[in-house]
Amino acid sequence: MAWRKERWQVEHALPIGASERAIVGDTVVAGDVIAAGTSIGSVTTVSGARHVGVAPDDLDEVTRVAVGAAVEKGAVLARTGRHIARVALAPFSGRLVHRTAEGDFVIAPIVERWSVRSTMDGTVIRSDGAAVVVEGVAWALPGIAGYGPDAIGEIAMGVDAPVDELAPTRIDVRLRDKILIGGARMAAEAVTRAHACGVSGLVAGAAPAGGLRVVYGEDVTAGGLPGRDDRPTVLCLIGFGSAALPREIFLPLVAFSGARAAIHTASARLFVFSDATLDDVSTEMPALALANDYGGVRPVDASELAGPTTFPSEVRVAAFATEEGAVPLPNVLPYDAPR
Repeated sequence: MAWRKERWQVEHALPIGASERAIVGDTVVAGDVIAAGTSIGSVTTVSGARHVGVAPDDLDEVTRVAVGAAVEKGAVLARTGRHIARVALAPFSGRLVHRTAEGDFVIAPIVERWSVRSTMDGTVIRSDGAAVVVEGVAWALPGIAGYGPDAIGEIAMGVDAPVDELAPTRIDVRLRDKILIGGARMAAEAVTRAHACGVSGLVAGAAPAGGLRVVYGEDVTAGGLPGRDDRPTVLCLIGFGSAALPREIFLPLVAFSGARAAIHTASARLFVFSDATLDDVSTEMPALALANDYGGVRPVDASELAGPTTFPSEVRVAAFATEEGAVPLPNVLPYDAPR
């Protein structure tokens, strides 16, 4: 599957602690905040009913702060008496997250404030504590893996040809807030420089596995790494190592230059919001084959079976006949096949 313009449903998973969310029926644009909240640390229990001298069932009558509300250090949680008051105070700034059956208050410090932005122009069709789902129409291009937070920006070309490598020298602060399109490969140096220059996201055929480990750590996997940390956003379209972009992918990217777009890393998709048509570009994707150096993949126009063929490794298997020579059949797979 290559470029398709149709109606999509995009799910935005929410961390625990959402304090506000878009409601079902809201119309949003890619980049709009659709949820916000806070991440909390380890909880602390503050004596409530027993401390102020009331029964747990009567604590509602003397409580000053609702569960879920933010509190400052020293804030009055509950109070009884006038001249000789008995008061339960917040020991630190944070959020009142719970009240126990025994009438105690549970408070947690606020570690981080977060927000989630939509990666789709459309309408909110689901909104709950787990996720906000937005449905809309857009051009979409699936990739193999997405890394980093979701990204929104205008498409800008970083290479002149689909076989080019995205060079760090092509990246500067003028590309801030853009989604930069690379070619066959983007090295770790280009990824880190783009992030330092404020580039919103990077899209290319492939990235070297070693470079991904340098940027995202040793625990990174080929399945992608969505997140909310201040890290680069990268979308690998075909594989790892090096992978020249087929013209069926690259030419539409050129046509979409300057259009609004978004990278949804959880689904590894690039969405483009444009009225452009792709009538002059074939939607039939070529098959993919291992490159000669086995360090990446390349598109091939596999026109016919060559039958059993003996290769330099002395392995004899069925092959595809291509302009570059015979390619072992086990090394060829459709573009939309699991990889």
